[in-house]
Amino acid sequence: MKCVFIGGGAMATALIGGMLRSGKEVSDIKVVDPDETQRSRLTTAFPKIQCYVGLESAIFDGVDVVVLAIKPQQLQAVARQLVPFTPIIPVVLSIAAGVRIKDISRWLGDYPTVIRAMPNTPAQVNAGTIGIYAAPDTNETARNQVNELLESVGNVFWVLCEDTLEKVTAIFGSGPAYVFYFLECLEAAGRSMGLEEPEARAAALDILSGGLALVRHNPAPFAELRAQVTSKRGTTESAMQVLDRAEVRKAFQEAIHAARQRAKELGDELGVDNPADSPTHGSG
Repeated sequence: MKCVFIGGGAMATALIGGMLRSGKEVSDIKVVDPDETQRSRLTTAFPKIQCYVGLESAIFDGVDVVVLAIKPQQLQAVARQLVPFTPIIPVVLSIAAGVRIKDISRWLGDYPTVIRAMPNTPAQVNAGTIGIYAAPDTNETARNQVNELLESVGNVFWVLCEDTLEKVTAIFGSGPAYVFYFLECLEAAGRSMGLEEPEARAAALDILSGGLALVRHNPAPFAELRAQVTSKRGTTESAMQVLDRAEVRKAFQEAIHAARQRAKELGDELGVDNPADSPTHGSG
């Protein structure tokens, strides 16, 4: 499969790395990014990868999927620049949070085959969780191409409604940050009790990996597994009481709902046409 990434930032790097680890050929991947530092970083990480400063017809020869891997705020300007090349592009995949298909399609000159996906950073190690949406009339070939690309870096979930991607963004896309936050808290607690940084970090990682191993082995509800650790009048019960008094569960749910609301706001804000957009673009 031949792919062109518009933007060579963190998520593009994650996807490219996952694709190569899954057996894709580096010669089949091209990246367009005007930032010299980004291009240098990519060629260092992936020797022989083809990087370009700007758009030109030759970039899209034989391409199967064009991936818009840029910041949501840059998408409109970049999409308008792609209009001359859409006749030779089979499918456009956007991984920009919030921006809706109808708006991307319009900026691409009413281009019909746009698919949206919300990957997350564990795609770097082929452990991504990726939500995808395509309009009902999207052809099967386009769906299969995008599915193949994203399956190479993680588990793929197709959703039936584009609005569902807002939930996917809040849970899948932002999810790794919640996990890292939990690990930060465990590490900080260990250090406050006198553990050295390497010991505190190792302990946090072991706790997380051990808990995940148990969950994968035991299909009981999470609440039941937690109760098994929480003996009456024991140490864990004392810890849980502190978390309950602080309403951590409520705050966590509010945080995820805030992420979902921001995804919706991005779609509303960035879906407004702006003909004055600069013709330049950057990486995401």
